[in-house]
Amino acid sequence: MSKYKVSIFECLGLKPFRKTLKASKLAIFGDKYTPKTKADLTTLRQYKPKISIPLWKGKLPLERTIIITNLYNYKQPNVKEGWSVRVTNVEDFRGKSLTYDSHNGTDFSLPPGYSVTAPAPGKVLRISSEFNRGGLKIFIDHGQGIITTLNHLSKTLVKVNDIVKRGQEIAISGYSGIDAILAFPFSPPHVHFNVWLNGEYVDPFAKDNGISIWRNYNNPIPTKEEDLNDDNYIETEFNKEAFKEALKNIIDDNIEEDILSKKNIFRKMYEYNFLYELLPLAF
Repeated sequence: MSKYKVSIFECLGLKPFRKTLKASKLAIFGDKYTPKTKADLTTLRQYKPKISIPLWKGKLPLERTIIITNLYNYKQPNVKEGWSVRVTNVEDFRGKSLTYDSHNGTDFSLPPGYSVTAPAPGKVLRISSEFNRGGLKIFIDHGQGIITTLNHLSKTLVKVNDIVKRGQEIAISGYSGIDAILAFPFSPPHVHFNVWLNGEYVDPFAKDNGISIWRNYNNPIPTKEEDLNDDNYIETEFNKEAFKEALKNIIDDNIEEDILSKKNIFRKMYEYNFLYELLPLAF
């Protein structure tokens, strides 16, 4: 992995300050379209100082090993109930509890300033920063209905519409977002990795002998050198009629206009899915 120098402002995604403050208030208090975040004493179970403090100092606790500190929760509450960082009803793919209520991805913990690479060939769909939900992030379409997102970044090294190869450096790790501010230094800096299949979050790991999205089944390992130039990508297709029906669920005309402003059905449908997760009470 390549190592880069990043400032504390880049690492935590603190700028612009006015936007950051507004997003922080949204996470804590919510608004008419976004329920407030739920937390209680069980949230403290996510604090892992033996892992986090070495990472904040720029050291890997295990040599040449990235520790997974949270897995996908198979018992997530409905998104309309609000984002919950509590640990009250959880089950990861192993039947254990390395996760929290609303956790919809996999957390790969590493020090800020390391290179983040594309998990598979694809096209960069979106680069955005929501301080209240995942900080700076990159969305990549890999075709066949598979989209991935990489969150809590400090910098991006690609732009929207770029075609990326497997293993290509696309960003620099950090811990942007309100999570780090509230839990520093006890929560490990990490890249939160999401997988969407046909518009829904899925676990890249196989549960109960199911299908794993990882190439090495349930053991994600670095890409082999001979596969680094893999750029085989065919854009995902969306059902136009299903999209028209989905638009009827939107209760805010401004949100509908934002979605329809996108240039093609693919980007319109993807924007719909993204905003549904971010502003669930607007649908």
